[in-house]
Amino acid sequence: MYTATAVFDLLLPGDSRSLKAKRSYVRPVVAALRRLEVAVAEVGAQDLHGRAEIGVAVVAAEPGHVTAVLDSCERLVAGRPELELLAVRRRLHGEGE
Repeated sequence: MYTATAVFDLLLPGDSRSLKAKRSYVRPVVAALRRLEVAVAEVGAQDLHGRAEIGVAVVAAEPGHVTAVLDSCERLVAGRPELELLAVRRRLHGEGE
């Protein structure tokens, strides 16, 4: 069994000056990622209006599969024109750990 995680550090548009406006950008991204059958949540920068950190986790039998799923997640987030993807932090955990 292999597990992998990714944290996406996002810069939100300048008009997200309230937490309500921030949610209007984060919620659609979280919903889109859930369609890829991963666990997803906002995991950081929750009190900052212009930033968001979204975490994704996936479990699979093969390391190539978890990598492919995270690649799909990254393409989805990077493809959102209203957001700027600043950084991605990934971790892969395998059977030997």
